[in-house]
Amino acid sequence: MSVLSRTRTAKVMGGIALVGASALVLAGCAGNTSTPEGSDAPEGESSGFEFPVDCNEAEPKSYTPELNSTSEGPATDLEYTIGTALPVTGNLAFLGPPEIAGTEFAAAEVNEANKGVTINLVQGDSGDTDNKAYETEIPRLLGEGATAIIGAASSGTSLQFIDQVIAANAIQFSPANTSAAFTGYEDNGLYWRTAPSDTLQGEVLGNLIAGDGAETLGMIVLNDSYGTGLACFTKTAFEAAGGEVVAASLYNTGDTNFSAQVEDVLAADPDAIALITFEEVKTIIPELVSAEVPAESLYFVDGNLANFGDEFEAGTLEGAKGTYPAVDPDSIAAFREDLNAFVVESGDAELADFTYAPESYDAVILLALAALEAGSAEGPDVAAHLQQVSGGSGEGTKCTTFAECADIINAGDVADYDGVSGPVTFNEVGDPTEASIGVFEYNAENTYDFLNVG
Repeated sequence: MSVLSRTRTAKVMGGIALVGASALVLAGCAGNTSTPEGSDAPEGESSGFEFPVDCNEAEPKSYTPELNSTSEGPATDLEYTIGTALPVTGNLAFLGPPEIAGTEFAAAEVNEANKGVTINLVQGDSGDTDNKAYETEIPRLLGEGATAIIGAASSGTSLQFIDQVIAANAIQFSPANTSAAFTGYEDNGLYWRTAPSDTLQGEVLGNLIAGDGAETLGMIVLNDSYGTGLACFTKTAFEAAGGEVVAASLYNTGDTNFSAQVEDVLAADPDAIALITFEEVKTIIPELVSAEVPAESLYFVDGNLANFGDEFEAGTLEGAKGTYPAVDPDSIAAFREDLNAFVVESGDAELADFTYAPESYDAVILLALAALEAGSAEGPDVAAHLQQVSGGSGEGTKCTTFAECADIINAGDVADYDGVSGPVTFNEVGDPTEASIGVFEYNAENTYDFLNVG
């Protein structure tokens, strides 16, 4: 039954589809994602509708870098300058506080451990592709001696400065980039991430929507490598489950009016609407509410799944669902408590969201361990050791803290770090080979509760 039909008959979509816990082994493929106008619409798609993205271009291509290190670790007294380009401003600014806190917390633990590496953490703002804060911040961070930069959160923003970081022989390490474009980016082995590719999130989201009973799907999509790629992977999974995508409307970073996109999608009268956006969703939601679209027909993603609270009238989002890369929150409850205690002790307010805080924390720990093992803070040297300290080489002793892993490395053995965001376990192109996607549902307070891991 369609969005508008259910609104007229006041029926509520029933049931919660629980996706069984699983892990995905991501292929070590490669390539850039582009978003040209075009269509790969299959035969039988709704008359007159052409999917506005070439999904063949969204697929990762093949590239495997050669990693070489001449360093002879482990280090004994190494200073490692790491910069961050995380969203203080821009359309992902709500992700800034948890990500920044995660990096600060990890750096403090590394320095307190005093195991041979001291981190000099230099914070910076990535902004977004509209305000372009990265244009001044990346040169500043590199100029201050950073040989690794953590960020950006946005895949589209990271693509704006990745070549500049690579050219400086520095590592770019994102805790939140999920675009498949990075899987095989020709990066000389210098790009790494603790977030999984959207090939996984799209599969979970598409199956979630179909499992909830929707037969037709509309999408409002950010027109960048993240948005269009995730839309394609969601479309593939939804159609494989027997559904049909009947509308998809794009918008660009910096747009402030989304009436045309909302009208376009509602005209197709889909059973469900996937909002593949960033913070622009705050403007889109009131338009959908005014059109009497039921909340349980809406699906959010990692770019916009936030605890909105009293930003909307109570009950506005009750029943809406969303996904983002995450482990079961109960398994990291202690980490969240410790992180918030650290944040408060530092003089900041407690965190409202924790999205990508674990991945940001793990990014710093993994960089520090790789530098320790390499005995060097130079980008290519650290990169050559990242896969091994994550356990990606297939050997090593399991450890879960920097201090524990550092002791193993300093004893001349191989450490296999399992982080708070998961096992991590990098493949040869810097992607985590094991990951899970959390499924969440909004309550009457417009905050989301964990349902399960898909």
